[in-house]
Formats: sequence, C-alpha cells, structure tokens
Amino acid sequence: MKPLIALRSVAPLLLTGILVALVQGSLPDYWYFVLVVAGINIILAVSLNIVNGFTGQFSIGHAGFMAVGAYTAAKIVMSTRGLVSTGAGEQLVFLGALAAGMVTAAIAGFLVGMPSLRLRGDYLAIVTLGFNEIIRVIIENSEFLGQATGISGLPKLTTLAYVGMAAAITVMVAVRLLQSTHGRALLAIREDEVAAEAMGVDTTGYKVRAFVIAAALAGLAGGLLVFYLQLCTPKSFTFIKSIEVVAMIVLGGLGSVSGAFLTAAVLTILLETLRGFSEYRMVVYSLLLIFFMLGRPAGLFGTREIWDLLPRWRRKAAAGGAP
Repeated sequence: MKPLIALRSVAPLLLTGILVALVQGSLPDYWYFVLVVAGINIILAVSLNIVNGFTGQFSIGHAGFMAVGAYTAAKIVMSTRGLVSTGAGEQLVFLGALAAGMVTAAIAGFLVGMPSLRLRGDYLAIVTLGFNEIIRVIIENSEFLGQATGISGLPKLTTLAYVGMAAAITVMVAVRLLQSTHGRALLAIREDEVAAEAMGVDTTGYKVRAFVIAAALAGLAGGLLVFYLQLCTPKSFTFIKSIEVVAMIVLGGLGSVSGAFLTAAVLTILLETLRGFSEYRMVVYSLLLIFFMLGRPAGLFGTREIWDLLPRWRRKAAAGGAP
C-alpha cells in the first residue's frame, strides 16, 4: 500500500514530465510560447486561490509578489553571468535564483500579511492593492533595478519543462494543503471566521501562512516569466495583471484547484487565439467573461473539484468501496 501511496504522490510530476517530453520538440514557436504563458498563469491562479479561495480573503496584489521574486532572480543571475561558464552551472544558478526569489517573495508576503490580514474583505483588498503599487513605484524609481526600463538582456533559461514541473508542484502543494489539517482550518475560516476563532483556530496565523505560501509561488511564477521574455520590467507586474489572475480564480470557482487550473489555461489560450480580431480582441474577451458569470455566477466548479463531478460509483470504486 505504501508504494502505491508514494506513486500517487509523484504521479502528477511523472505525467507532466511525460507530456512535456512528448510535445516539447514538435511544437511551433507560437504554441510553445502560449503553453509557457498558460503554465505561468496556472501557477499564479492556483497560488492566489490558496488565499482567496481557501481562506475567503480578497487579495488583489499578487503581481507585487511576482515582481519581488522576478527582480530577485534577475539580479542574482545577472550578477553571476561572468562567473559561470558552463551550461550546467548556469542552470544551477538559475534554479538557485528562482529559489531565492521564492524566499524573498515569501518574506514580502509575511511582512504584508502579518499586519493586514487582521483586516477582512474590502479593507484587505485595498491594502494589497496599495502594496502592489508601492512595489511598482519603488522599482520605477530605483536605478539599481533599472527604473522604468527594467533589466534587459536576461538569458532565456525558462523552458516548457521547467514551467510544467513548477505548475505540477504548485497544484500538488495546493491539493495537499487543502486535504491537510491546515486546509481544514483555512476552510473553517472561509465559512465563518468568528466561529472558527471561537473554536480555538488561530485565524490570523493560518491566514498569514496561506499568504506566505501564495506569495512564494507567485515569486516563482515571476522568475519563470522574466527569464522567458528575457526582460524584467515593472510593466509586467501592474494592477491589471493582478486583476487578470483574480478573474481566473473567480471564473474557475473560489476554492476549486482544478477550476483555477482549467480557467487559467483556457483563458490564456483563448486570449491568444483572439489576436486575429486585433482591436476587438479585448471586447470579445470581456463579453465572454460577462456571459460566463451571468450563466455561472459561482464559477465553473464552485467550491468543488473536477473529480467530485464523476459518477458516484466511480468515486466509490476509487475509494475502495463497492460500486
């Protein structure tokens, strides 16, 4: 039984690796780009869902944490370019820079979350929006970070394999967190924060932990993005980017990991395929969002997952029971 449990734990990573290996060499450049962007958006949507979906908070400053992770990784790689001569060494520096970006983004999440997560609803949204704008303004006025032009000339180190594995790990972290005792505490906070606190749940502590995890994963997404675009600029981390991610998780269903995954992928691909409409692209995209929310206000899956929609006998069989 233990080998089966271990296999189930690594199955998403193995499946992702197999799929990436099958499609990576045969994809045109355009669709390679679309899949990379879709994978990065999946990381952003699933990570933000940990805060907005699991705990019921409302954060709209996710792009700020992206910026922290992206600029940290970019400065580390650029400062070591002359010191590393081999391709393997450059890849190790890249992975270390991504890890450092996650750490700095997590620290930023802690510093923002500790005082602000005592607030709720619209007040928290305003605080996170303010953080997003503070980060952007600091970057645009800092010579060390390249000001408004950003940091250019980055090596193209991000690949579809890296993005796919990062997206799979993000989904695994979110699912495991949701199924753990910490996840149950987060759901209790979402349903009724006053009742959860009365039952002894450290509401502020759990919300801060969720905020830190989400910020770290956003930092990872930011690092992967800039090393694919080969440019780290504050224009990539504006308030609009945060709103795009919020729209993805609302459409997928707040609290649904699979909903955030699917809507992030579908909306990214849809937005790219609408480029043929030129100036009407965003109008068509916006109308589709409006019609979807009118027809499905709770999102694609609500608070459920895609496997909850399977026929009941299949769920019982998967759990080891009789059909």
